[in-house]
Amino acid sequence: MKQLVSDALWERVQPLLPPPPRRRFRFPGRKPLDYRKILTGILFVLKTGIAWDDLPAELGCGCGKTCRYYLQLWHQAGVWVNLHAVLLAELNGADEIDWDRALIDASFAKAPEGGEDTGPNPTDRGKSGSKHHVMTDAQAIPLSATVTAANVNEVTQALRLLVTMPPVGGKPGPKRERPERLQGDAAYDSEPLRRVLRWLGIKPVLAARRREHGSGLGVLRWLVERTISWLHSFGRLRRRLDRLTEIQDAFLQLACDVICSRFVEA
Repeated sequence: MKQLVSDALWERVQPLLPPPPRRRFRFPGRKPLDYRKILTGILFVLKTGIAWDDLPAELGCGCGKTCRYYLQLWHQAGVWVNLHAVLLAELNGADEIDWDRALIDASFAKAPEGGEDTGPNPTDRGKSGSKHHVMTDAQAIPLSATVTAANVNEVTQALRLLVTMPPVGGKPGPKRERPERLQGDAAYDSEPLRRVLRWLGIKPVLAARRREHGSGLGVLRWLVERTISWLHSFGRLRRRLDRLTEIQDAFLQLACDVICSRFVEA
């Protein structure tokens, strides 16, 4: 099997993980599993889309419940957000992030089990689903991503995507917190949103509704769509099985980290 946790990724995530609990001198119990193996199990579930209970014991990554526990624990500790900031800082220091413009879009994911932040999918006969909102730079590097119910309008999440993007360092001076321009299709057509973006110093490039010819974004739109296709190549994002939004959000953040690590290692 292809190595899921590369040496480069592990070098960056290991310092961010909380230390394991201290073992008792007497009756220490079972020796805790290696954190790298646990992360391998988490990535295996994320990539293949299998249920937690179906995680093969032959991988040596522990049981699915253990991996799920650590995924949630590390998400609550901010590991995935901090890892994202570290990777973006490296890319920014190498001038790999194009701050001239950012692209936003959203895509649906099936949620047959229902759960938090799910709703009737308007593109799938009202079946239960969620929506992944994504913001990328002009190089298709994911800057932020959020999860909502499938019936939430994209325009309501534009500012949330800007706010949830971690401040990006990597260069002398203040950290970068926003792009120069924000581009989106007609789903983000909103004059109040344009006014807020201008107030933040961001030039809005949002397609107007009822245009004759497409979104008006030309050849730029495919970049964010490619990032969404990368995210949905992970089985647990393409088909949501977790009822807790926290778990789905953890998977989404981790998938963004994996994509950023590919840019770093390229």
